Amino acid sequence: MSIFSDNLRYLRVKSGMTQQRIADELRIPRERYAKYEATTDPPLDCLQKISRYFFVSIDLLLSFDIRRVPYENLILLEENRILLPITVDSEGENRIEIVGAKAQAGYLRGYGDPEFIESLQRISLPFLTHGKYRAFPVTGDSMPPHKEGSFVVGEYVERSSDIVDGKTYILITKNDGMSYKRLYKKDKNTVMAHSDNTLYEPYEVHYGDILEVWRYACSIATQEFQPEDLGALSVTDILQGIRKDIAALKTEYSMRKA
Repeated sequence: MSIFSDNLRYLRVKSGMTQQRIADELRIPRERYAKYEATTDPPLDCLQKISRYFFVSIDLLLSFDIRRVPYENLILLEENRILLPITVDSEGENRIEIVGAKAQAGYLRGYGDPEFIESLQRISLPFLTHGKYRAFPVTGDSMPPHKEGSFVVGEYVERSSDIVDGKTYILITKNDGMSYKRLYKKDKNTVMAHSDNTLYEPYEVHYGDILEVWRYACSIATQEFQPEDLGALSVTDILQGIRKDIAALKTEYSMRKA
């Protein structure tokens, strides 16, 4: 039997349905459905019907043994996607996956792979109970006072319309991978990603390039915060402001001279 056949039979049995009932729902003969639970792969149109009926993505049906994870703990997202999995401890608390430095490089390839997510270490934070959370490493110095090596814990955002101007988010995009930025909506198709460190220029991100969005929930610092960090930031802001003023004066002078 194939992975798909095993998954199909598992879903039917778990739902308490007979082969005849599922076949009737899919509007196909029972004999034809029985072959799908044996050795025959269904055509694309029927595969789509099965995916929608059980609310499981086609990718999972064909490539992953869903018996290996608690099916009732999967999160159903828009467009029949699934975020895998929610893990709870003995007290029923949500467990937070930690995307460490080593896992960061593989996250773009593995964010939709149950085995990859299952391999991540987990923690539980008692004040984060509702929602789905994941922790991502901070890189660079674009979002002070968060230092490199610290972690930002994000809550999963299901719809782009839920993005709030001026709030910070972890973005997973096709081109740039993982980034932590302050977002502002530009239009219905685009957001502007701003760094709190003004040395970095804002840039556009198209919704079509976004794979995941995680809203800031809390952070975990791995280095002690020092007062001079703010002082260094203040000097940087001042220098950046001076550069902008000089550039504006040069532009004004050139226009007058012309």
